[in-house]
Amino acid sequence: MYAGSARSSATRTKEEALTEINALKDQIANGADFGEVAKANSDCPSGQQGGDLGFFGRGMMVPEFDAAAFNMEVGTTSDVVETDFGYHLLQRTA
Repeated sequence: MYAGSARSSATRTKEEALTEINALKDQIANGADFGEVAKANSDCPSGQQGGDLGFFGRGMMVPEFDAAAFNMEVGTTSDVVETDFGYHLLQRTA
């Protein structure tokens, strides 16, 4: 999240948030565990569960998130996805 994103209490700027999430993406690409990175860094309530959102079907998330999630192969991590709620990294597990 960043200051001004939907439902955000974050104080970081949009640019700072993008820099941070790109650094997290690099950590994951270099072998860091997605769930541990989420637990340590996510502003989303799902961060406490390692970023696990549970099962969701098409159309249940905002369009940008939905498009990214359903265009990924199982076991892959997305590029940075921007929604009204901020920036996201997704890892498809099923």
